[in-house]
Amino acid sequence: YVGTSYLIMTSSPRASSTPIEFGSQYESDEESEHDLETAPFILNRGVGRDDSMSFPNTHSSKHGSWLIFKTRLRYYVPVFRWLPAYSFETFWGDFVAGITVTAILLPSCISFSVLAKLPPVHGLYSILIPGAVYVFLGTSRQLVMGPEALVSMLIGSSVAQQQKYTGHEGDVDTAIAIAGLITFFVGILTFILGIFRLGFLDSVLSRALLRGFISAVAIVIIIEQFLIMLGLTEIATLDGIGHASSTLEKFIYIITHIHQAHGLTAIVAFSSLTFLLVFRALKLKLSKHYPQAQFIPEILICVIVFTILCSFFRWYEGGVSILGQIKGGGFPSFRIPNPPAAAHYKDCFETAVLISVVGFVESIVITKTYATKYNYSVSANRELVALGAANLIGSLFQCFPAYGGMARSSINDRAGAKTQLSGLISCSFVLLCLFFLLQLFHYLPKPVLAAVVCVAALTLLHELPHDLYFMYKIRAWNDYALLFLTFFTTIFVSTEYGTLISVALSLVLVVKHSTYPRITILGRVGNTNEFKPIKDFPGEAEHIAGVLVVRIAEPLYFANTGQLKDRLRRLEEFGDMRVHPSEDARMLPIENVIFDIETMEDLDASAAQILCEIVESYHQRGVNVFFVKLHANQKKMFVRAGLWDKVGEDHFFRRISDALDLILDY
Repeated sequence: YVGTSYLIMTSSPRASSTPIEFGSQYESDEESEHDLETAPFILNRGVGRDDSMSFPNTHSSKHGSWLIFKTRLRYYVPVFRWLPAYSFETFWGDFVAGITVTAILLPSCISFSVLAKLPPVHGLYSILIPGAVYVFLGTSRQLVMGPEALVSMLIGSSVAQQQKYTGHEGDVDTAIAIAGLITFFVGILTFILGIFRLGFLDSVLSRALLRGFISAVAIVIIIEQFLIMLGLTEIATLDGIGHASSTLEKFIYIITHIHQAHGLTAIVAFSSLTFLLVFRALKLKLSKHYPQAQFIPEILICVIVFTILCSFFRWYEGGVSILGQIKGGGFPSFRIPNPPAAAHYKDCFETAVLISVVGFVESIVITKTYATKYNYSVSANRELVALGAANLIGSLFQCFPAYGGMARSSINDRAGAKTQLSGLISCSFVLLCLFFLLQLFHYLPKPVLAAVVCVAALTLLHELPHDLYFMYKIRAWNDYALLFLTFFTTIFVSTEYGTLISVALSLVLVVKHSTYPRITILGRVGNTNEFKPIKDFPGEAEHIAGVLVVRIAEPLYFANTGQLKDRLRRLEEFGDMRVHPSEDARMLPIENVIFDIETMEDLDASAAQILCEIVESYHQRGVNVFFVKLHANQKKMFVRAGLWDKVGEDHFFRRISDALDLILDY
């Protein structure tokens, strides 16, 4: 029976009516885990084959283990899932998308290298290695890996400050080592988050805080690039305005020293900036009638045009700074990040924490967007592993952090990318450039690169007006305050403090909301046995004299039970948490309290202990306590904690009305 395709019938409802062939692709975490755990057990029992056949158990066990290994491999290394089914029809779309994205990535990432205070070639390294790794491990078919303006700014800021503190200002090797160490920490952190299945953390950061931070960083980037575009960098350095200076100091310096700007540099810079903005506007307008116009690489065209003009008119002789000879090239060499001072490790780790969070949030948004659009499944945890592995390996080849970018991923999608192979094609062209084309960038003016970075920074501001209007429309004043707090801290103090504020406040908000147990007072609707929240149905649901009916609407655990006693007391006195505690009590004294715990699906030891204390407190005051709709799994905890005996077996009911009947019979 060699070559026969065996079938497995799993015991799950989903698969009970449909045979699953060995090697089939699983589409979600739940399905794969269930089927893989069930498969070997069912195989050994002989389900799905002729029972008259006799197979040794050892053969079945080995065969089942091999099948599990293959399926696991396809699940955790997605390239083994999509590559065997690859077709030439798909290749053409991926090929066109790969070329299109490369035309955008090359000049952009060279610019981001300069922003990160690194040699230009490292931007190309950061496309090549992380992008190639993601092709094998990534779950998104459209996401494009590479450096981003925001991440590059954070790297550059960290590199500049650490070089200043350790006396290695301007040292290229130190900058590469610091950036490599940050990338290493980014890879480790992201990878660990994925291994421990913490993909839900993309929801931790407040959108308002993120928007404030990202918008502020965009302003920081633009102001810093203006120093380059006006040719004021060298003068500013002599006057003590460097990378460690605040954005406000740089802005004031630009305003007060604009008369010292280098004329030719400013003309080249703002001409290229105008070229990019006008070209982008025209492209946007043309794409409505000619969809292919959206793929025109205006950045590459701008770089080529101004490089040719610089070479022909010898602008460099007139004082315009150019890239010059680009060192490096070829395949990046293996290099373990090793900064000269131990103090770098702490600072690098702090920067890596923020980059990991910000980079992952943007990447997972892209991943989920295209997974929804094309109806394929992705896993946030596997994405974390893929992104972490890409940066971890990249750190050993002189890369700085790379994540998915929304703009280039969108272009990749519109250009026809169907699988991750488009990323590999893009990496191939980048490698070709590293070997043969770097010398073509010799006469590329640095002010043009600064203009490219400015345009990238402007894209970070695109969503700010929409978010501000939306928050105003719904009167979200707290979000307004958080946004501007983060924004002004980043602008007027430093990027590092803005980072600290955004992350710390997000965590505080999460903790604050998670520590408030959701409890509601229920009232009876007329003379019926229906009960509704009084605050939601004030004219319909009414209080029951002497009885407090409380619904606990979520699982109780150590974090949200700390304030349970206080919230119950306030509900007992005022009937509504919105009433200020300084006011006089509005409710009559109670003699009975009924806890509706149908939606309290679980509780831990801390919650059980708090409930015991609450019951004892009520009993000391002569208040009867009842529980309704207790789940079977909760009963075990109630018995073990002593709650069952404290409350009394006859005080547990299936319905609120049953408890009320007993109360009225007293």
